[in-house]
Amino acid sequence: MTDLAGAAAGGPGRVARVVLVDDHRMFRTGVRAEIGRTETTGIDVVGEADDVESAVQVVAEQRPDVVLLDVHLPGGGGVEVLRRSAPLMGDSGGVKFLALSVSDAAEDVIGVIRGGARGYVTKTITGTDLVNAVFRIADGDAVFSPRLAGFVLDAFAATDTPPVDEDLDRLTQREREVLRLIARGYAYKEIAKQLFISVKTVESHVSAVLRKLQLSNRHELTRWATARRLV
Repeated sequence: MTDLAGAAAGGPGRVARVVLVDDHRMFRTGVRAEIGRTETTGIDVVGEADDVESAVQVVAEQRPDVVLLDVHLPGGGGVEVLRRSAPLMGDSGGVKFLALSVSDAAEDVIGVIRGGARGYVTKTITGTDLVNAVFRIADGDAVFSPRLAGFVLDAFAATDTPPVDEDLDRLTQREREVLRLIARGYAYKEIAKQLFISVKTVESHVSAVLRKLQLSNRHELTRWATARRLV
């Protein structure tokens, strides 16, 4: 991210109240330090969360203008935060969500947009552009990193073809989380710790994923996930 001196995109005196949702504390700290200088950027970071439960709670308590939401979170992912926060998004003055993620997978982009997010940007975005994106989202615009908009246009324009992989649709949200972590090389104990579940539960999810996808082992699962850019 870059220096934001004089970059208050909302105009003189305007402030956007923002909640940061990401399971990496150092990333949240960096974003807060970069864009949360209210007198310069117009961004007031009013809360943070690192999993689904804490995100739902802080969003309900703070009712921010915009939530910067990571897609992959312990407890069900960004889609689950959107689902449980849906009552707060209803009117024109409701809470708006902007996905901010390292992932540029079409399935992730389409999933959160279907869930109610107004945009999706990757973590390569500059600080200046992120401030601008927050104010645009607060004003009701849709904002996407350049190549990601095409995923959404293709998905919602194609009425005769399914926009999401049919095999992937067989998996629950938690099974998808376990699938990604397995494909990234995490051990069962590491997955259990990250998702706040037991090792036995991880094993059960892996068995279910292999059965539903008709795969034999984690090596085949990794190849399957990599081919679909889910890793």
